Amino acid sequence: MTQTTLLQYEAPWPVHALDWCKSTAPGHQSRPRSAFRLGIASFSEDYRNRIAIVGLQDERVLVEDDYTDYPDFVTLVEANHGYPATNLQWQPASASGFPWTGKAPAAELLATTGDALRVWEYFGDAPPASSAYVGRQPTGGGHRLTLKTALSGQSKVQSQSTGPPLTSFSWNEKAPSLVVTSSIDTTCTVWNIDTSTAITQLIAHDREVYDVAWLPGSTDIFVSVGADGSLRAFDLRSLEHSTILYETPAPKSGPPAGSASSRLPTSPLLRIAFNPADSNYMSTFHMDGQDVQILDMRSPGQPVIELRGHRAQVNAMGWSTTDRPTLATAGDDCQVLLWDLATYTQTATSPRTANSRLNSPRPDVKKRVVSDPIMAYSASSEVTNLAWSPQIPGMTMNTGHSTAPGEWLAIASGRSIKALKV
Repeated sequence: MTQTTLLQYEAPWPVHALDWCKSTAPGHQSRPRSAFRLGIASFSEDYRNRIAIVGLQDERVLVEDDYTDYPDFVTLVEANHGYPATNLQWQPASASGFPWTGKAPAAELLATTGDALRVWEYFGDAPPASSAYVGRQPTGGGHRLTLKTALSGQSKVQSQSTGPPLTSFSWNEKAPSLVVTSSIDTTCTVWNIDTSTAITQLIAHDREVYDVAWLPGSTDIFVSVGADGSLRAFDLRSLEHSTILYETPAPKSGPPAGSASSRLPTSPLLRIAFNPADSNYMSTFHMDGQDVQILDMRSPGQPVIELRGHRAQVNAMGWSTTDRPTLATAGDDCQVLLWDLATYTQTATSPRTANSRLNSPRPDVKKRVVSDPIMAYSASSEVTNLAWSPQIPGMTMNTGHSTAPGEWLAIASGRSIKALKV
């Protein structure tokens, strides 16, 4: 019996935002199907965008290769989103045990950003009776995806009544009621999504903020990147100042001749992500950049590792959730590259605890260039996004077949999504 290593789904529209569920559905812990659910969002330049939850057509696709006549994934439920979702995430795994005030116990939460921060409630169906009809589409009987709240604050720096567009957000793992959003109006806002209130809004950058991430294990510290080319850290306990951890090197020449702005051109930083196995390390990349920079919070100022493997601009990256630091990167060269950074990031120094302040510098570390990924996958077109699954345990099905434990990596390329067993 061969184990499947590739699952596929064709969406009815180009996919942009993408996330793999972080935990199994309530009451479905023993079902393999429950661990294989993706949240996806469309990208079209109008107000007719959609979000959807897709899941396995049949659990047997995990172990049998003769199911090729049927799609591996099917749409379970979808909803209107209006403007495109710039980010979509499932609730953190910790959310199932959190004392929510306004959430039904059977509901799972998803969140999206766009013209607002939207929190969605998803109700999956009851465990389905096993069907004898392999190719039958599962009915959407019990699946519901409903908008719970839409949060858009007054801007500190703009006066219009609607909030400015949000570029991304980060959901706090330790306190899942906390979400921090980033906006093109230079601000970041920390929200309590349980009470639907803004806790604080701060001017984070000189220009648009493109991405934001909580420090793993902390409810106080987050980092952000933006169009001004800087990576900054903020501590909610002392908001008077921020810490600049990295700034893109200024070009050798001044502003182009005839430019209206006297500001030096900088290379915007697009994404930021922490290594969950060691939160001293985080990854970022530049707009139109082909390389990925790995930074160490203990030696700010310059990257400690640079990953060079892509031949066109990088679009997405993500760390696996295992203890071994593995980073996936994807780009316009149609390549998905996997990097094992264990040999480069394991140090004898004690890791900084999440409660410590932003101060435990290391002596300057020389930058290492890494150009040999441990795995490469070639897609049929540009890869725009990716998402890791959590570690999925081995499971036994009704048929007696069992699946091997491991992680999966979902990649979005045009309308097509592929899930690769890593």
